[in-house]
Amino acid sequence: MRGAPGGPGGRLRRWRRRGAAERWAMPEHSTLLHLLAGGCGGTAGAILTCPLEVVKTRLQSSQVTLRPLCLSEIQLRGMSVRLMNPAPPSPGVLKLLRAILEKEGLRSLFRGLGPNLVGVAPSRAMYFAAYSGVKERLNAVLVPESKKVHMLSAASAGITSATLTNPIWLVKTRMQLEARVKGEMASNALQCAMHVYRTEGLRGFYRGITASYAGVSETIIHFVIYEALKQQLRNSHHSLSPPLTLSPNSHDFLGLMGAAAVSKTCASCIAYPHEVIRTRLREEGSRYRSFVQTLQLVVREEGPLALYRGLLAHLIRQIPNTAIMMATYEFIVHLASSTL
Repeated sequence: MRGAPGGPGGRLRRWRRRGAAERWAMPEHSTLLHLLAGGCGGTAGAILTCPLEVVKTRLQSSQVTLRPLCLSEIQLRGMSVRLMNPAPPSPGVLKLLRAILEKEGLRSLFRGLGPNLVGVAPSRAMYFAAYSGVKERLNAVLVPESKKVHMLSAASAGITSATLTNPIWLVKTRMQLEARVKGEMASNALQCAMHVYRTEGLRGFYRGITASYAGVSETIIHFVIYEALKQQLRNSHHSLSPPLTLSPNSHDFLGLMGAAAVSKTCASCIAYPHEVIRTRLREEGSRYRSFVQTLQLVVREEGPLALYRGLLAHLIRQIPNTAIMMATYEFIVHLASSTL
């Protein structure tokens, strides 16, 4: 009785249907899991590093040398013969941090925290969901877990995340560049967004998007190095048969944090100029119009080193931020995968 409900054939058909249903549900479950893990990781890494984010953005901006933070700038005013020479050195991280505290107060070090908290969770969630989803599909058609897979996955995730969240980051940058006297009320995120819309229209929210796309190169470098280091960790811990995920002990996650820190440091140092160009493009009333024009203008007027302004603050903030974010992401993915 081949078609009997209780016979071997019926059980086989039910098993196949159940397996197909589980396989159909897996991508949806996987996407939700990576959305949750990416969002939690991004939030955990961003909350405590907001002051360094403000300092980094101020250092990247062309406006920092227009304020009386650097005496050499005041002395050089009116000397047009020096315009083609490199600009005076920008204030250091600690000097600018102290100046913001003295002139604007502690609250100014948390300018843009609202948009950051609003944007970091969906941004990281979309990024990790896109990365894992694209990587899963590419593993089926290319050499699994190859550098080509990691590069294409990182590029797709970076472009997706940058396109969808650029308006949030533009508002955050404008708020961080807005210097106010201590005690003076500063505009909130909604007021800033309304001002951008009234003065520049919807297009204004996408200023700097070309620099964000150029910054995908940093994402690619970061994830290629990170995946390679993570594979080395797997091989060193499980030399006989590397599992899909690392065991959930403190040594493994310290290793993941180290891998994230090393990979992010390398990627940031190589691709950092796009950060400066993006900040310049997002300045209000800026004379910077496009990626290439901004690059040429900064190099011509301030010298090549100006493309690395704020790098130290960026590294001090980004290394622990990325380490916390990646370790939190890996931990949540492992925890959810082992319990569900």
